[in-house]
Amino acid sequence: MHRKSAYILFLAVLGLLVIGIVMLFSTSAFARDSHGDIYFFIRRQAIWFGIGLVVCTFAALVDYHFWQRTWWLWFAFALVALALCYFPHIGMRINGSRRWVGLGPVTFQPSELAKVAAIFFLAAWFTRHEEAGSNLLSGFVLPLAIVGLLAGLILGEVDLGTTALLGTTAFVVMFVAGANPLLLGVTSLAALGAILIVATQISERLGRLSAFLHPQNFKEDAGLQQMQALIAWGSGGMEGLGLGNGRQKMLYLPYAHTDFIFPIIGEELGLRVSLLVVFLFVVIIVCGIMIALHSKDRFGLLLGCGVVSLLALQAAMNIGVTTSLLPNKGLPLPFISYGGSNLVACMFGIGLLLNIYRQGILEPPNKKRATMHARVTPRI
Repeated sequence: MHRKSAYILFLAVLGLLVIGIVMLFSTSAFARDSHGDIYFFIRRQAIWFGIGLVVCTFAALVDYHFWQRTWWLWFAFALVALALCYFPHIGMRINGSRRWVGLGPVTFQPSELAKVAAIFFLAAWFTRHEEAGSNLLSGFVLPLAIVGLLAGLILGEVDLGTTALLGTTAFVVMFVAGANPLLLGVTSLAALGAILIVATQISERLGRLSAFLHPQNFKEDAGLQQMQALIAWGSGGMEGLGLGNGRQKMLYLPYAHTDFIFPIIGEELGLRVSLLVVFLFVVIIVCGIMIALHSKDRFGLLLGCGVVSLLALQAAMNIGVTTSLLPNKGLPLPFISYGGSNLVACMFGIGLLLNIYRQGILEPPNKKRATMHARVTPRI
């Protein structure tokens, strides 16, 4: 199974990309900011897909230990990029959040770089300090504080969803690396409480929480997206209304081509295709974990687990939001939603997994150990 995991992973990602392009073509023509061009978002997504393909190929071919040696460079770059979000005329404020940096016609989210940089740092740190799990300072406090630099800047952008995603991914990597589970659990609860407190102090986020708890009372303002998403799910049923026949994308469901594209899949293609999307994400998770477990060294294991956690948690959060199981967080669905920065970051993560697989196949983790054993074992 491990021998074929990379091929199955590739097919699953390809399936999600195809579904994403088809549904983006169906939904983006009705977006308010399409500038009167029904192909506006398709063209931009195609450009980002080309960039993502190049980045994925680069990550698959370059030795992943390159990221171990240069993690500090990407971490510093992520800090600078996040700081630019706070500068006028560079950082862009959209829907109450400063998540974007604009450089001419190009805009991107520095938080996507920050998530990858955090994984690089944690994997490199716990590879260098293998016995850090039993040490409170080097195995818990220091790595958490360093990742907290990135999380604090993202939180200041009023991006609570990405902050929670980054923190949860960091905890998963630290758990795999051997950090104290009790400390991780207590800190997770404290961090969740802190995010809820911050949310209650921001009127827009408080509205989202209130809409989640009492959707009927906020169905025309803060809870509009999730209510319209539920209508889309109910309209689609098992078979769906047919590709292109969905009604919620016609300006009833805001941002149907980005964060809320999953309910449109359910409305037009039905529950079966929606479950197929979920199944493809499960396939990516299983194949990614198998690749990580068969990596040739500790850094590959932690890096692979970090990438898989990032993709899995983001997909779970988006699906949870669009089915009203979680409060609205503004996270796209990997490989499917419109968004260049996220698409490139996800493709880069897939490239890393393919690189870990390739090196694990070429040099299995037990090969060197078996060679050493053969040298010292006398022949009879």
